[in-house]
Amino acid sequence: MAKLALLSVSNKDGLADFAQALVNQHGYKLLSTGGTARLLAESGLPVTEVGVHTGFPEMMEGRVKTLHPKIHGGLLCRRDKQEHLDQAAANGIDLIDLVVVNLYPFEETVAKPDVTFEEAIENIDIGGPSMLRSAAKNHDSVTVVCDPADYDGVLAAMGDDSAISALRRKLALKVFQRTGSYDTAIAEYLAAQKDEPDMASLSGFPKKLELSYDKAQVLRYGENPHQQAALYGTFHEHFEQLQGKALSYNNILDITSATFLIGDFEKATVGILKHTNPCGVASADTLEDAWEMAYVTDRQAPFGGIIIVNQTLGAGLAEKIAGIFTEVIIAPRFSDEALAILKKKKNLRLMIAKAGLGADSLQEVRTVIGGVLLQDRNKTLGNQADFKVVTKRQPTAEEWASMVFGWKICKHVKSNAIVYCRGEQTLGIGAGQMARVDSSRIAVWKAGEAKLDLNGSIVASEALFPFADGLIAAADAGATCAIQPGGSLRDEEVIAAADKRGMAMVFTGIRHFKH
Repeated sequence: MAKLALLSVSNKDGLADFAQALVNQHGYKLLSTGGTARLLAESGLPVTEVGVHTGFPEMMEGRVKTLHPKIHGGLLCRRDKQEHLDQAAANGIDLIDLVVVNLYPFEETVAKPDVTFEEAIENIDIGGPSMLRSAAKNHDSVTVVCDPADYDGVLAAMGDDSAISALRRKLALKVFQRTGSYDTAIAEYLAAQKDEPDMASLSGFPKKLELSYDKAQVLRYGENPHQQAALYGTFHEHFEQLQGKALSYNNILDITSATFLIGDFEKATVGILKHTNPCGVASADTLEDAWEMAYVTDRQAPFGGIIIVNQTLGAGLAEKIAGIFTEVIIAPRFSDEALAILKKKKNLRLMIAKAGLGADSLQEVRTVIGGVLLQDRNKTLGNQADFKVVTKRQPTAEEWASMVFGWKICKHVKSNAIVYCRGEQTLGIGAGQMARVDSSRIAVWKAGEAKLDLNGSIVASEALFPFADGLIAAADAGATCAIQPGGSLRDEEVIAAADKRGMAMVFTGIRHFKH
């Protein structure tokens, strides 16, 4: 008796060629449904409609067609149990040896901005997951394919019992991963549609968190060579790599931080980062001018770092960057001349931000012992209209502009964060210290190393000054203005210290801790 293959797919890429090989090279008979059956018939292949096979018509606008004992009995029958085989024969159930199913495009449907609830519901596949699960459960005997990328591998393994047996188990695992992620997508969509959110879920955070990502890339190693690592999800849908070595674990972290940083700026801006921290940022009328201002902040830290720009990177800037060793350059576009210059450095990774700089991310997930933490991403800078001048002296217009610039940057610097700026240029950055005054000292020291004068600068702090010492250190370094959240028990002492030194100080009322 000829072997049966059941084919019913939404994504029809490569299906006709695969089916031709099943019929002509491996002697399969084909069962199919709807548009898939039409495609196979138009390709000149003999195909039997599922409704003819089951003797039960397709109904309810296609909602009921494969949910039938002659389908699921043919998939679930164990070939090693005579009782199963006898029951199949007694009920006229033919065994199905291969299933090719991919699911209604639910995720793509609900991603459309104008999708209706009814349209989303109609794109919930029922028969497809049911057939996949039945076939995957019985993978000792049934080959199940849910991804067109596996067609060639299945054909190559046919005829080799050992190879096809090993492949069936891998394909079964892939099925359950796919149906699991599919159900998760449906559940997340329906949860988001509730008119009255469950208050116990706390502002849309689900009672049960299920994360499902496809493996995108196995990485050479993790943060260190002795750690294995892999990338999951859709990172490569956001970025296109034009050249250079494969991205590392640390590269991906840095690219993410750089992209979020540059998204806060509209004017021509250059950001230089190392270990996810900005070490030089500047805005100017041109990227070349912004580069000179950003690079001078710290000429050592950019070695092996990340450079990001928010406009087309041209030949002039490419010439300047080519003179230093850097790991990654990110831009919305590269001019042909710039590419010709930078391609001389074969290991340099050039990345185009396809989805736009400052790519959005609604929530952040971090692993902890026994679980994960989930939070909204910190996307706000606060409302400048709500910022409050708390000192006797008012900032000048130039100081206000510089404070806003510094405030944007310190949001992206690891706590404790101190950023000195003048105009739209960083002068010194202190990051990640246990005491805020130590971050200030490091920022002052870095400015000194760069021979940058801090007199007349502003200082930005992502969290409150708990004591006056941090502010006093900034004043002694030459800062004339400070911007910080406020809210310390010693705010009055800090304000008094600023007044004594003729500084202007602004409280934003919003904190930007970054751990």
